[in-house]
Amino acid sequence: FIADRREGIGVCGWILVSLSFLLVLITFPISIWACTKVIREYERAVVFRLGRILSKKAKGPGLILILPCTDTFIKVDLRTVTCNIPPQEILTKDAVTVQVDGVVSYRIHSAVSAVANVTDVHSATLLLAQTTLRNVLGTQSLAQILSSREEIMHSIQAVLDSTTEQWGIRVARVEIRDVRIPATMQRALAVEAEAAREARAQVVAAEGEMNASKALKQASMVLAESPAGLQLRYLQTLTTLAAENNSTIVIPFPINMLESL
Repeated sequence: FIADRREGIGVCGWILVSLSFLLVLITFPISIWACTKVIREYERAVVFRLGRILSKKAKGPGLILILPCTDTFIKVDLRTVTCNIPPQEILTKDAVTVQVDGVVSYRIHSAVSAVANVTDVHSATLLLAQTTLRNVLGTQSLAQILSSREEIMHSIQAVLDSTTEQWGIRVARVEIRDVRIPATMQRALAVEAEAAREARAQVVAAEGEMNASKALKQASMVLAESPAGLQLRYLQTLTTLAAENNSTIVIPFPINMLESL
C-alpha cells in the first residue's frame, strides 16, 4: 500500500529542488523542452520527486511540468487490456482431468496504485487469473463446468476483483474459452448420452402406445353403441386398401352373423 506521506522531503530535498528550479530559470527557454511532457488522453503520469510520489493522484492528460535532476515519471496506460490465459491442467471435483483456457479483460483505474503497489501489474494479474481459474474450477464437477459457465465466470471475476483492487486494477470480464476433455472421457460421455436418449425414446414410445390404447378403447365404446357405425368403418378401411393399388381385396365379414354364432 501507498505509505502515508506526512513527512516532507526534508531540508536537503528542498535545497536540491531549489537548485533544480534555479537551473531551469538560468537555462530558460532551452530548459522548457526538457521540463514539459505530453501525456495522451488514455495515459496518466505518476511523478516521483526525489523518489517520493509527488501527488496521490496521477497527472494528465495534456502537458505536465517536471523539474530536471529531481523529478522522474512513469506513464501508465489506462486502456482495457485483454490477455489469454494459457491452457491449464485441472483435476475436477469428480476426478476428471481437463484442459481449460480462457480470456481475462481488465483495466487500470488507479495509476498510482498500479505503480506503487506491485512490480509488474500485467504479469501479476495474468498469474493471479491462472491461479484463480485453477482453484475455482477444481471445486466444480465436470457437469457443472460444462453447464454453468456463466456462474463460474462471475465467481472468478469476483475473486480477482477482491485481490486486484489494491493494485488499481478493475477486472471487466473473464471468459472460459475452451474445455478439452480426454478422448476416453469423450467416448464415455457419448455412450452415456446415447443411452439416455434411447431411454427417453422408449419412454416416449410407451407413452404413445398407452395414449393410443386409451383412444382405441374410447373408439370401441362408441362403435359398440352403433353396429351400423362398425360396418361403415369396415367399408372405409376397404376403400383405403383399394386406393393403394393392392392385388388383395379384403371383404369384411358381416358382424350380425358373428353375433348369431
